[in-house]
Amino acid sequence: MSFGTTVRTAMTPLLIAMAFAVAVGGVVFGATDAVAQGSGQSMRDRVFSRNLPPIGRFVSETGQAFTFDRSGPRPLLRFDRSTEIWVLRPTAAPRGDIIYRNDNGDQILRVTPDGGMTLYTTSAPQGAPAALSGAADGLAPPTLSAVQLWNFIVRQSDRASRTLGRLVVVDVDIRPGSEAVAADSLSTATDAIARMVRTPDSQRKVGQLRRILVTDQGRAGATFDRGTLRIIIDANAGPAGRPSSARLIRLISDAS
Repeated sequence: MSFGTTVRTAMTPLLIAMAFAVAVGGVVFGATDAVAQGSGQSMRDRVFSRNLPPIGRFVSETGQAFTFDRSGPRPLLRFDRSTEIWVLRPTAAPRGDIIYRNDNGDQILRVTPDGGMTLYTTSAPQGAPAALSGAADGLAPPTLSAVQLWNFIVRQSDRASRTLGRLVVVDVDIRPGSEAVAADSLSTATDAIARMVRTPDSQRKVGQLRRILVTDQGRAGATFDRGTLRIIIDANAGPAGRPSSARLIRLISDAS
């Protein structure tokens, strides 16, 4: 079943036209439950449960708050006031520490055997100490109905078009069961666009973007060619089944 429409939104002083088409295999959309993500945690990563809760809210010395969730197969992190869930990969470091990196290879956290934590961000690249501030809910993308997915695509299309100041076409081609990860990947893509327009060089690169395609057909990954950002998701992997905004930014920035 396929759907198509054109949305026009007022934008001072211009009217920006948006268009998107959604093609979903099968007869109906299927809402999905949260799914397991990636491979199992390492034994070393699980040792930290003695000193840190599986899920908790933390605040860094610079005031950056975030939720860190190690209750599932893959460590997850989400900053306050952000919708993006970062899927982290733990690796061993000297003195028994664990370094957590995102899919772009960026260091996000460093945790010591006794539970000491350091957060690394663009505003604190050398790291800022972080401490547990309280309990938190687990991180997982919500399930979506057909109407909710439709409305979400409208909002993200509007956001992308307004950010770039012109038409951005969004195509979603998925099978039932992929709704949550498809919506998550689209949100991540628009986050990447919003971050890239803040600097002149990145703005020039993302200015080539004309179309975003999200599909669940093929091996998970992303490409950027001739103005089309193509994101292939793996719905069975949850948040780990789509690229992060950092990875998309590097992909677009490295394009010729």
